Amino acid sequence: MSSKLWRIFAVGIIALTFSSGKLDESLLIADPLLSEDPMDQLNWVDSVFNSLTFEERLGQLFMVAAYSNKGQKHVDEISSLVKNENLGGLIFFQGGPNRQARLTNYYQAQAKTPLFIAMDAEWGISMRLDSVPDFPKAMTLGAVQDPDLVYAMGKEMARQFKELGMHINFAPVVDVNSNPKNPVIGYRAFGEDRETVTKHAISYMKGLQDNGVLANAKHFPGHGDTETDSHYSLPVIKNPEQRIWDVDLYPYQELFKENLMSVMVAHLNVPSLDDARNVPTSLSKKVVTDLLQNRMNFQGLIFTDALNMKGVANSNAPGEVDLKALLAGNDVLLYSQDVPKAKALIKNAVADGRISEREINRRVKKILRAKYWAGLNEYRPIDTHKLVERLNTPETQTIIENLYADAITVAVNKDNLLPFQFLDLSKFASLSIGDEGKNFQKYLSKYAEFDHFSIDKAANETTHYNTMKQLEDFDVVVVGLMGVTNSPSRNFGITPGDIKLIKELAKRQKVVTVLFGNAYAAQQLEDIGNLVFAYENNPKTQELAPQILFGGRASKGILPITVNGGFSHGVGGYLAPANRLSYGTPESVGLDGKILDKIDAVAEKAIRIQATPGANVLVVKDGKVVFERSYGKLEYKASPTVNSETVYDLASITKVLATTQAVMFLESRGELDMKKSLEDYLPELKGTNKGKLVLSDVMAHEAGLVAFIPYYARTVEAGQWRGDYYKPQPTLGFSRQVSNDMFGLDALRDSIWHWTIESKITPIPRGASKHPYVYSDLTMYLMQAVVERIVNQPMETFLDQNFYAPLGLHTMTFNPLVRMPIDNIAPTENDITWRKRQVRGYVHDQGAAMYGGVAGHAGLFGKANDLAVMMQLMLNGGTYGGVNLIEPETVRNFTKNQSSQSRRGWGWDKPNTKSGSGGSAGDLAPKSTFGHTGFTGTCVWADPENKLIYVFLSNRVYPDATNTKLLKEGVRTEIHDIIYEAMGKK
Repeated sequence: MSSKLWRIFAVGIIALTFSSGKLDESLLIADPLLSEDPMDQLNWVDSVFNSLTFEERLGQLFMVAAYSNKGQKHVDEISSLVKNENLGGLIFFQGGPNRQARLTNYYQAQAKTPLFIAMDAEWGISMRLDSVPDFPKAMTLGAVQDPDLVYAMGKEMARQFKELGMHINFAPVVDVNSNPKNPVIGYRAFGEDRETVTKHAISYMKGLQDNGVLANAKHFPGHGDTETDSHYSLPVIKNPEQRIWDVDLYPYQELFKENLMSVMVAHLNVPSLDDARNVPTSLSKKVVTDLLQNRMNFQGLIFTDALNMKGVANSNAPGEVDLKALLAGNDVLLYSQDVPKAKALIKNAVADGRISEREINRRVKKILRAKYWAGLNEYRPIDTHKLVERLNTPETQTIIENLYADAITVAVNKDNLLPFQFLDLSKFASLSIGDEGKNFQKYLSKYAEFDHFSIDKAANETTHYNTMKQLEDFDVVVVGLMGVTNSPSRNFGITPGDIKLIKELAKRQKVVTVLFGNAYAAQQLEDIGNLVFAYENNPKTQELAPQILFGGRASKGILPITVNGGFSHGVGGYLAPANRLSYGTPESVGLDGKILDKIDAVAEKAIRIQATPGANVLVVKDGKVVFERSYGKLEYKASPTVNSETVYDLASITKVLATTQAVMFLESRGELDMKKSLEDYLPELKGTNKGKLVLSDVMAHEAGLVAFIPYYARTVEAGQWRGDYYKPQPTLGFSRQVSNDMFGLDALRDSIWHWTIESKITPIPRGASKHPYVYSDLTMYLMQAVVERIVNQPMETFLDQNFYAPLGLHTMTFNPLVRMPIDNIAPTENDITWRKRQVRGYVHDQGAAMYGGVAGHAGLFGKANDLAVMMQLMLNGGTYGGVNLIEPETVRNFTKNQSSQSRRGWGWDKPNTKSGSGGSAGDLAPKSTFGHTGFTGTCVWADPENKLIYVFLSNRVYPDATNTKLLKEGVRTEIHDIIYEAMGKK
């Protein structure tokens, strides 16, 4: 008979009509334990069954608890049960992956009948094992609107289960948590609404079962409306039967239609279902047999909840409780505490006719059918090689990231404060309560300048008063409410004093509170200002919440419960992103993280050969930062390590992220015309050899300008400073600081300008129509002057007001020591030629230093994230975070090739025009790529075709600027090509 015919034959067709309307009039339920090859399944089941004695068959009814973090005595006890009692399976609890795998192989090798291996892993195997990541809890999942994400989680859990040789996950929880005071379900439920619970439970179930792992719906007939924990006593549910059908049993009915394979029966007392006094549902024939199997036609495996739980164990001795559970109709007796005694009592029950041997055989065969479905007919030992690595894949992290991101719920957003806009108009602070919130603070600071504060939860009044004083000068305070518990009886760990503090802050400032924990804790947070639910407190939620607050990601979560009148089920929904960077895994944007890991070896080699003492590498794909790593130290000797906050001298990247940005801004607004000449904007240049130079030629390095003028050489004599140019301390007429303890003549900038204007122009070759291409720093001295003349203010002020501050780039600046401590800044050259000192915090370029630290070609400092934001501004067509700075057409014009002689755009560098050669960019970079390199060992590239950004920052000139190993070894270009390899490019 074909598989299809077998399935048709196996479908149970029942037409039940209940006066109470408890079920559909007709319900078709297929046998969920039927395999794809029913004949082979039947043959295997019969073969195994017939090889067992009745005593051995009884053993299949039991699953006992196993641990991989206990000693040899425990191992011997389990081993004895496996060998002597022919156990049906084991449910593993605490331990570690490798230890559990070894024990599983050991126990399976001793088993006559292959063991079911199970785990109660509602939020993944991390619920029981170390060294593996957490998936979100059910309440968090309930906020997620995309069922495909929940399915993906179930699928990934199934993969992990199979890596560990496990077959059953006692999940999902399908309790409809209708009682906020529920002490045992709460955050373990998808929500209070039966439809939400059902939708997510089906996705979770299918993710498991479609990929070879039995799902298990629990806690039948519904543990959602209790105020008692069945681990410690027997909860009583007084709801009428109709209400139980309408709410608690609804998810089960729907899951049965989707071929749910197993159910766990809870230890509850439900008088409307069984009026026998104090009888737990797990021991009730009316519930397990009459209701679940007969009236609801469930044909899958039925498990008891753990038989050691006080809800059933308080009134029933080990062994005896097993028999009662079996007589009630359960198939598998979970967490049995005395298997030999239970088996003896079951045999007595058979002998005296309370249960037939035929019925026991039916249940044993049912278990064997499920084992076949799970693949135990072809059992293979677990491969323990690199097991933990296989459990922790990049894809796993991506699924976790996507789930947490989609769950975060913006519940209150007064005056559309979120996502934050106009960053330059607000002064931001963060306050973490109950946790340091390091990741929270780190990611907030990626979007704006923050001052960070933290206090313990339940701090005293003095602490609260001092905190209020510290925060009084800030416009916006982002509160991370952490240290939240899951205990309703203890107000979820939130104290009145902490709530009072937040409310007092909200009276005088804009306050956004992010609740990192159980959403029911929000019952105390009415009238607290703006509120965001993150549902859990872990590094991932702390990383994602700031992305929602600043619009790096859209907010999509829906509150799955009702907390109080202010926060009801369904609050939240879609909040559009603000077109800012987000942060996540390479795999989330289609990059191969393992290939990106090859960057480590390149960077580490560069440090080893002393091409640079340290570096930062950052990669953005599709607007998401997916790789950001730091390497080495600030110096070769013992010194602080580089981190993501390290600020570097960007050198010639200043040309494109400062001067060219200003030129593009002005061109977009019609205030600057690239076809005009310098004298049109600088009339004083009329009659000079610079006046007629056209801006487009200047910006393309085709204006005949000399490559470089060593201005500093004119200010030294016999290897020493000239006293008429520099003083070791500020004095009248010498206030222009060019380094520590070195102050230049106030008129030094005028001198440089004069020397620039009087410099020669290379003549146009005979027969040519324009000057040859010569890369020149002078272009940007001239364009800086044009910009400053048009805007009538210093270029650095203009850039900060119009670009860096509105974009939240508080570490992108000229003369960084004015804004930040020197410890944040990587040193550059030990300048023995001119300054006679180690340069740190002052621009390395001599001309820029003499110009006051702000020059069109050099002087800008920043960290990798700053550069990523600026380049994303370019890829966005001149828009970022709701700030429109440059027209898209302007961006396209400036970043495309503008020369028949070179690879250059206007200001921007590009890959070589020759196919297969990247020049300063990687060979695999498309020709549409644009960016620039910097003399100090930096580069930044943006690829509009692939929406890709690459940032490399180093201080290769430390301590000697003649060190060219970084360039000779091709470090920057090699890393660039690795990024394309991670995209599948060759």
